[in-house]
Amino acid sequence: MIDPADPDQLSRLLRRHRVELKHSLGQNFIVDAAVRDHIADAAGLTRGDDVLEVGAGAGALTVALANRARLVTAVELDRRLIPVLKEVSEGLDNVEVVESDILAFDQATAFPRGGHIVAGNIPYNLTGALIRKLLDRAPRPRRLSLVVQKEVADRWTATSGASLATVAVQVFATARLVFTIPASAFQPPPKVDSASVVLEVRERPAIGVADLDAFFRLVEAVFQFRRKQLGGALGRISGIGSTWAGARLREAGIDPERRAQTLDLAEWETLYRAFNPEPGR
Repeated sequence: MIDPADPDQLSRLLRRHRVELKHSLGQNFIVDAAVRDHIADAAGLTRGDDVLEVGAGAGALTVALANRARLVTAVELDRRLIPVLKEVSEGLDNVEVVESDILAFDQATAFPRGGHIVAGNIPYNLTGALIRKLLDRAPRPRRLSLVVQKEVADRWTATSGASLATVAVQVFATARLVFTIPASAFQPPPKVDSASVVLEVRERPAIGVADLDAFFRLVEAVFQFRRKQLGGALGRISGIGSTWAGARLREAGIDPERRAQTLDLAEWETLYRAFNPEPGR
């Protein structure tokens, strides 16, 4: 069987299918079998698990996941790689190759009961949008086991809400960094190191607001002014001015001179309630 985690086999495979990797698609493929197997092991799969693989690429991780799971749905955007994936997974009757943009992929139709596991090497420009896509709506996966930029992994596992994606992760899951992956484990090597991160999805969101969409809209709006103090940012967003916004923040127990990236999840919920009061509270 072809092993795309072997750099020589990968090069021959791509040449045979006349595929040149595109930097614009974040195509950096794993070429270290030991690292690939460690990533697959981090997903904690059993033979009863169904897996959604994001950005299957040339299939190095696909094969490892298929050896551990009941079914792997391997989603890949680049149509040039579909024949590559099909060749690599030939003989594996538990792999389904799907050509699709993962942001348009209908997770609810593919996994109507939820409880599946998401795995993949995520293009760095998609991390924020992808987390919301996968976790915003039921049926949700049980676990996400992802390879992301090391800096992203550090933000996801931080105690403060360092970015919109960090807040989304904290609302829906608990995150842990499994191990750091050097750039040399990929072909072509990216400019930064990566990391394996596992997100254990919560049974219910960690905050109790009635309208999560409104909550995330506010968080996103505040992060548009991440260099501004909270009082000034919320004064502009709410239209009440920085003085009144600052007073409202102080009343809620939040210093208006702080910035968005310093807030923890409980403080984000407090901030949301201060500017979006809910009936009965």
